[in-house]
Parts: sequence; structure tokens; C-alpha cells
Amino acid sequence: LCLVLSLGATKDMGKMLGGDEEKDPDAAKKEEERQEALRQEEEERKAKYAKMEAEREVMRQGIRDKYGIKKKEEKEAEAQAALEANAEGSLTRPKKAIPPGCGDEEEEEEESILDTVIKYLPGPLQDMFKK
Repeated sequence: LCLVLSLGATKDMGKMLGGDEEKDPDAAKKEEERQEALRQEEEERKAKYAKMEAEREVMRQGIRDKYGIKKKEEKEAEAQAALEANAEGSLTRPKKAIPPGCGDEEEEEEESILDTVIKYLPGPLQDMFKK
């Protein structure tokens, strides 16, 4: 009688200490079901937040339309398009715009800065500088 009790007690003690446990034949199936439930919960959570973000974006767009505000991406796209339009055909940097009448035609008389300033001075001062 003592021998039977000690064998049973030793077997239970081994389980408690992390020894050989009885394998559940359905353990793999239960684990797969648990993983599937976790995946499903994650998908539902993502769908919920995607829906909330879409609602927020609709509200944001309404505010942008009301006040004439552009999205950051739209501003960057417009700036990039303007740069590309200016740099079309150029392999390096964008060409600088030359105002009409500058550089192409030769001027008969080139004025210095001093002459330009003198032109706007009062009469007596103009006479002093011209001499």
C-alpha cells in the first residue's frame, strides 16, 4: 500500500516540477484555433481604425475645402512640377529667367550706377556732379 502511494505521489511531483507531462492530443489544433482568433481580432482592429481614419480624413478635407488650405503633399507636388517644368530639357539646374529686353539687345549707351543716381538728384546737385 505504501509503495503504490509513493509511486503516484512521485509521478505528480514530477509534473509539478516541469517533468514529463501528458501530451494533449488536441494541443496543436487548439493552438491553431488560438492563432486564428488572434489574427481575426487583429484584422478587426485594423479595419476599425482604418474606418475611423477615413472618417477623420473626410472631415479634414471638408475643412481644407472651406478655408482653401492645400495638403502638404499637394504643395510639394506643385513645387516639384514647377521645378520640372522650368528644368525641362536641362541636364543640370533650372535656367534662370531673363527679363525681356535684358541681354539680347545691345544698348547704345551703357549707364553707370553713378549716372543713374545723379539723374534723380535735385538740379543744383546734378550740376555739381556733372562738372
